Amino acid sequence: MKQNNLCIYNSLSRQKELFRPLHEGRVGMYVCGPTVYGDGHLGHARPAITFDVLFRYLRHLGYAVRYVRNITDVGHLEHDADEGEDKIAKKARLEQLEPMEVVQHYLNRYHDAMARLNVLPPSIEPHASGHIIEQIEYIKKILEAGYAYESNGSVYFDVPKYNADHHYGKLSGRNIDELLSETRTLDGQQEKRNPADFALWKKAQPEHIMRWPSPWSDGFPGWHLECSTMGEKYLGETFDIHGGGMDLKFPHHECEIAQSVAHHGHDSVRYWMHNNMITINGQKMGKSLGNFITLDEFFTGSHPMLTQAYSPMTIRFFILQAHYRSTVDFSNEALQASEKALDRMLDGWRRLADVKPSPESTIAAEVDALTDKCYEALDDDLNTPIVIAHLFEAVGLINKVRDGHATATAGDVDKLRELFDTFLFGVLGVCADADVSDAKALEPYRGAVDLLLTVRSEAKSKKDWATSDLIRDQLATLGFAVKDTKDGVEWSLK
Repeated sequence: MKQNNLCIYNSLSRQKELFRPLHEGRVGMYVCGPTVYGDGHLGHARPAITFDVLFRYLRHLGYAVRYVRNITDVGHLEHDADEGEDKIAKKARLEQLEPMEVVQHYLNRYHDAMARLNVLPPSIEPHASGHIIEQIEYIKKILEAGYAYESNGSVYFDVPKYNADHHYGKLSGRNIDELLSETRTLDGQQEKRNPADFALWKKAQPEHIMRWPSPWSDGFPGWHLECSTMGEKYLGETFDIHGGGMDLKFPHHECEIAQSVAHHGHDSVRYWMHNNMITINGQKMGKSLGNFITLDEFFTGSHPMLTQAYSPMTIRFFILQAHYRSTVDFSNEALQASEKALDRMLDGWRRLADVKPSPESTIAAEVDALTDKCYEALDDDLNTPIVIAHLFEAVGLINKVRDGHATATAGDVDKLRELFDTFLFGVLGVCADADVSDAKALEPYRGAVDLLLTVRSEAKSKKDWATSDLIRDQLATLGFAVKDTKDGVEWSLK
């Protein structure tokens, strides 16, 4: 195992902390997954990719990682579990489907998008609907501790009472007075003792399809409860990392902390990590603004705001070019720049196969330093843009050797190859065979293009420049770029 120097930004302490797992050699990580009642969009890709990189890096460091990513499928609202329309039930009613049929449809689409983005599947992917019994038992414990109350068949968490004994708002930095001033007036608020209280269990109205029996009513659990319950079930009363988007910090994760402390008497999570948002031309993504773009629309280029289709690896690379805690603003220009940058990097990596080793090296010290630099960047709170910058340094060294401006030994070549395998294809999760211009995509054309280039080479040797230029120009018309070098000729798809 590589010595662990990983520092991560803990949202609870608001500072970087040296990561020390609860159990030596093992890491428990919980990440809030999707609410499956709509097509995934670019914002869904960011937490998936961010915590995929963390998952990959922890495993690379030698840890056994249990990665739990939940599925919210009980139909309540994404940002307000207390009230509101059951979106899964509504769609099921309109399309005459079983609610779980709707869930499975969107879950399949989500899994397909994640696979295309090369996001590894989690160790466990529990569904909220499959853990109703556990959630009911969790509520009972909170009631016994005196931090919840029943009202008209629903159960609410008593925020002021909890805050008097503990600190509600310590993750987000909010206080009770702010919450009272910001709480919206919703139907059913008269059931609560305090507007800041949140639902642990809601009594279902007659039209509510997704409902389960409980000691209090036929109803459904509150949104915040599922993560506390499933985190404990699969990772224990205390586990290492809980992650998600910054928009979940309040109220979702704040409520999770309150629930776990009320249930156990102590915090359950040691490190809280949050990725920042993706905006579109400076605005938050939203259907009402007309800038809501699904991942499928990115892959096909079918949205009016898109000027072209973008490959899944271009989207992954675009996200990784910014630090996970910084805001990323989408634009066609930004994605096109990422596409070109990724193509340059993969092109440099492919050129490594053609490097002719020399007995002596002029780049040995630079090559040796790159691996340490990449580890230092990842250990500094997963600084993926710095890792990418160092990988471009490696591409620069490869080009210098290819152009005859530097020499590299066979050992240098092996180290450079390992650098890309470890960091670009391993930890960052970029797929070499997913880009349209990579070697695998070229295979169907290789024999025919190589034959034409052989004919062209013979024409050049006979100083038949007309034939040589004709072959080059015809290949260009068909979409192939031909480049003459001092070592011969290179070609690729444009």
